[in-house]
Amino acid sequence: MGLPAYIENAKKEIQKIARDYGLDFFDTIFEMVDFDQMNEIASYGGFPTRYPHWRFGMEYDEMKKGYAYGLHKIYEMVINNNPCYAYLLRGNKPVDQKLVVAHVYAHCDFFKNNIWFSKTNRKMVDHIANHGIRIRKFIEKYGAQEVEKFIDTCLSLENLIDIHSLFIKRTREQDEQEEDSIKTIAKLKSKDYMDSFINPDDFLNSQRESIEKQKHKKRKFPEAPEKDVLQFLIEHAPLKRWQQEILTIFRDEAYYFAPQGQTKIMNEGWATYWHSKIMTTKVLTDAEVIDYADHHSGTLSSGTTRINPYKLGVELFRNIEDRWNKGKFGKEYEECDDYRKKKKWNKKLGMGREKIFEIRKFYNDVSFIDAFFTEEFCHDQNLFTYHYNQVENQYEIANRDFRAIKQSLLQNLTNFGQPHIFVEDANYINRGELYLKQRHEGVDLKLDEAKQTLRNINKLWDKPVHLETVINEGKTILSFDGEENYERELIE
Repeated sequence: MGLPAYIENAKKEIQKIARDYGLDFFDTIFEMVDFDQMNEIASYGGFPTRYPHWRFGMEYDEMKKGYAYGLHKIYEMVINNNPCYAYLLRGNKPVDQKLVVAHVYAHCDFFKNNIWFSKTNRKMVDHIANHGIRIRKFIEKYGAQEVEKFIDTCLSLENLIDIHSLFIKRTREQDEQEEDSIKTIAKLKSKDYMDSFINPDDFLNSQRESIEKQKHKKRKFPEAPEKDVLQFLIEHAPLKRWQQEILTIFRDEAYYFAPQGQTKIMNEGWATYWHSKIMTTKVLTDAEVIDYADHHSGTLSSGTTRINPYKLGVELFRNIEDRWNKGKFGKEYEECDDYRKKKKWNKKLGMGREKIFEIRKFYNDVSFIDAFFTEEFCHDQNLFTYHYNQVENQYEIANRDFRAIKQSLLQNLTNFGQPHIFVEDANYINRGELYLKQRHEGVDLKLDEAKQTLRNINKLWDKPVHLETVINEGKTILSFDGEENYERELIE
């Protein structure tokens, strides 16, 4: 069933306007769905052909109740694919449909051009359908209970990937050079008749011992800490073939969804910037202004418990555009200590649009906030950190200091606010036990979740699993031996 004529016409108009502004996107296929279908698609992460599992039903039930009680409403959903797929909610007002179409085209532009999406599978709609078929076959062969139980185990591990690994390439030549450097005995140059004096046996023997130690160190398993824990388990855990395949599916899907988590603020800010620009300058009629303002203001409203990525993203893009138009950057501007002069600063460079397109291409949320979240922007937006006061039973402002606010933002965005976990040793104490280590950077483990995760890794590794972490500023090893969790302080 095709789109209604008024949406089809609006889509063609908005597509041309978007391209005229410089947006570049894959072909986009729009489908109209009702709220039940939208909730179902959303519960599957945008892919209704995924494998069967109880968690999707649980998420659907939560979304359906949220919609029924007026807690939320999904206006659109867009899938990073070539072609892109987007879903519109049947029953929305015409002005809402136009806004959503403009929003979708900006998302599609971001998917296509942002470097962090460049390694994603552009045929993921087909691949996820294949994943669903393969898992259904395993269910038929091994039973729903057995496969679902294994999927439950995998769910707690799907974030144990290395989101930067796809951008790191190690050449064979580097590996061979390292091997050659270990193999060669470093003899001092000498004439043949002086060789036994210049390179005595004691010296050569010490060199051989050093090489053997290096070889032994090289054989450490793994040779260097591995952050892609899922890949390590796929390659080395004693899994059955079907289990290995399911874990590979989870890893593939985790890498596909990772850039969306890395660029949530930028992506939503970019889409909001462009739907606002397109609607207010080219598309809105006089009769639609009030409805548009109502919807747009709702999108940018901020609650008390978390940052609104639409609001933070669009305001930061607008701030950057204004700064680069006026020349509010560089050494001269930064070294100016006259507040009134900086406020009126305007070199009329007109570089703002070019700059935000450059940012859209190369940055993710962490680098975006780190580079462009300035003290002036923080004060202009009246941002602060907050905490929950248990005595007063309410949220209250904790800090208005710019450095604390920026640090809090970056900490929550780095690695999705999750701890950095590495495989340190897969033959711990020479017993084949798995030793993991947290690189502690201010993110503490949730101990109950960490202990359950160790239990799940143990199910795959089939031997005791350990995790070195920091608790109350002291190094601690959490362990699961196959029967119970325990912890001990690490004394160095």
